[in-house]
Amino acid sequence: MFVDVQVGALTEPLTGRRWEPSEIRRQLLQRLAIYQHQGMRAGDRVLFLYGNRLEFFVDVLAVWSLGACVVPIDVRLTPFEIETLARAARPQFALVAEEIDTVLADRLTALGVKLLESTESTPPTRATPSLSGMHPSLDGDALILFTSGTTGQPKGVVHTHRSLRARWIALRQHLGLKAYRRTLCLLPTHFGHGLICNCLFPWLWGQELFILPPFRADLVMQLGAIVDEFEITFMSSVPALWRLALKTARPPRSGTLERVFCGSAPLSAHLWEHIREWTGTKSVFNAYGITETGSWVAGTTMPEFTPADGLIGEPWGALVKILKSRSTDEPPWAVPGCAPNEPGYVWLNTPALMRGYWERDDLTRQVVSQGWFMTGDIGIIDDRGWLYLRGREREEINKGGMKIYPGDIDAVVERFAATVDVCCFGYDDPLYGQNVGLALVLSDSSDETLRRLYQWLKQHLAEHQMPMRWYLLEAIPRTSRGKMNRARVAEVCARLEPVNVHQLFGERR
Repeated sequence: MFVDVQVGALTEPLTGRRWEPSEIRRQLLQRLAIYQHQGMRAGDRVLFLYGNRLEFFVDVLAVWSLGACVVPIDVRLTPFEIETLARAARPQFALVAEEIDTVLADRLTALGVKLLESTESTPPTRATPSLSGMHPSLDGDALILFTSGTTGQPKGVVHTHRSLRARWIALRQHLGLKAYRRTLCLLPTHFGHGLICNCLFPWLWGQELFILPPFRADLVMQLGAIVDEFEITFMSSVPALWRLALKTARPPRSGTLERVFCGSAPLSAHLWEHIREWTGTKSVFNAYGITETGSWVAGTTMPEFTPADGLIGEPWGALVKILKSRSTDEPPWAVPGCAPNEPGYVWLNTPALMRGYWERDDLTRQVVSQGWFMTGDIGIIDDRGWLYLRGREREEINKGGMKIYPGDIDAVVERFAATVDVCCFGYDDPLYGQNVGLALVLSDSSDETLRRLYQWLKQHLAEHQMPMRWYLLEAIPRTSRGKMNRARVAEVCARLEPVNVHQLFGERR
């Protein structure tokens, strides 16, 4: 099935390595012969302990051709965390690109995992792989992406070949291919945004893919030059990347960049406009994606729109409903939806929906009802049918009965000139139940700058939204996918001394 797929060329801008489709096919057949000889077969699960390399994508095709399931892992995890995920996935094999930590190797071996090295120097073989039976079932497991639980109970999203193909077909129908002919990936390949959509969507449709190591500050600082040198036409991204690039990288000058996506975290209107200015294109789109729905499921690919906080736009091959309930007890299609502009829970229906959480039917039942997925996001649909997000349900701050969406506050703080990064969160308050905390990274953290920021917030926030505890950090803790975990930020700040807002601003702590 995947042996004859017409993929695009692969290039590593950092190393200069490039594989044309003919070389990709040669590498694929070579790996098929080796992995068959090693006993890999349909139904096996294969840990990928590396990513963002030429070999990674060829190995994905090889594993899929054999009917096995790809389980990419964040290689920056500790040996303990990787062992935790391995115990959950129970893989038969693990692919590595270089020697791994001996402690980790011993732990995986003790679990019965066979380690296989996949590098460019893999010795050539004259053996011809048996291509018979290399037609994995569309409903067979193709991909397991772990989204949480590296130190506890892992939650792995399982996608079948059918759900992944549904996503790629929908994206081609709604987005076309022209803008993606020279696609840059500087996102990690162990999560949905980077792997399923940024990389595999264009590459499997025959477009060229340029692969960089993920989130390296030195490469982000050279982003404009990289876009120019390799004539990049498309790239996807996350807001955290732009907070660095806009301050350190010169804009591209060649004019080749036609389209830019930004996803995985809320995109404010303020940051949105700056990205447009830097990239030199109005086609900067907010892409809404959830791992459980195959990542990109909606975005601002409308002909005319003005960037706005929380604006998502129109669905790409999916149905969207805003409901007052998050319960999966009743079928969502039978429950009355919210009125236009009325906030509620965002539900999605798409043929790209996951099969479920790996061996966690209890968790699957909490979010899936008759083909509909409860995202956990709070949103509205306006009179035009456009989707807007207000935040995550679990992130809501309930201050004396008033619901506060921390993303609204983030968007205001972000507009302040000295803001480098920001994260608003809730903390326990004996009077109100919860109150508003604010973690800040500023280019200048002098008292005068803090006073000016305070006056800025006073002008743009309602009184109940004003942060009561402020914390100055060197960096906002983020996941490997560039996402903020507000609960984690709150934990970090709880160990720190807040800014004395009473002294600076005359406010109650």
